[in-house]
Amino acid sequence: MNNDAITSPAFHPLYQQIKILITQSLISGEWRPGDAIPSETELASRYHVSQGTVRKAVSELADENLLIRHQGKGTFVASHTEERRQFHFVRVTSDKGGIIYPEGELLECRRGKADNSISKLLEINNGASLVIIKRLLNVAAKPVMLEEIRLPAALFKRLNAEVINRHACKMYSMFESEFGIRITQVVEQIKAVAANGEAPKLLKLSPGAPLLCIERLAYTFGDKPVEWRKSLCNTKEHYYMNTIV
Repeated sequence: MNNDAITSPAFHPLYQQIKILITQSLISGEWRPGDAIPSETELASRYHVSQGTVRKAVSELADENLLIRHQGKGTFVASHTEERRQFHFVRVTSDKGGIIYPEGELLECRRGKADNSISKLLEINNGASLVIIKRLLNVAAKPVMLEEIRLPAALFKRLNAEVINRHACKMYSMFESEFGIRITQVVEQIKAVAANGEAPKLLKLSPGAPLLCIERLAYTFGDKPVEWRKSLCNTKEHYYMNTIV
């Protein structure tokens, strides 16, 4: 193996070093979302390691949802444009059971400036330009969630209402197909709040009605934060579901 190519400490197990090298290829865009990566045999030859070492590295990346194995077809870079993954990070379930796939409705898309709090979270300069998006998520034509999203404008230069609507308000698949940015993980903070401001009107609730407030920071490859989001969820007939692994 070419040790110069490994940027992590040498004490990492060999399969983790291979995992880092594969991840670097994902970050650089050598293999784009939806692309097939080389076979385990080809990767073993490329990195001068055993096929078993490659298999262990690929398995961990698959467990982390960065790669997807399709039986008989090969291993692919995970993509939010796949129908079953378009709502991978949205977990609204009915009280009667079953995951629901809500329909997005764009309310606003405008430019703004990052305050001190958002600039720290997104790791951008204070006052840097933002794209600010507001949308509703509806289930059976009824509003369930009101969301405000803030994105670094430098990463989303062509983003406007027309682009969002063209993608039916499906944010993460749009990030990927239009801007080459794939969300790999999210971190959320959740607490109960009372509906105020514009929330009662938009969610068709009485002022003071209970809501679930979910603040999210979403990351792309290399643990780079690219999205801050606040969601207000009406849980009268729904759950917000989280899976902890």
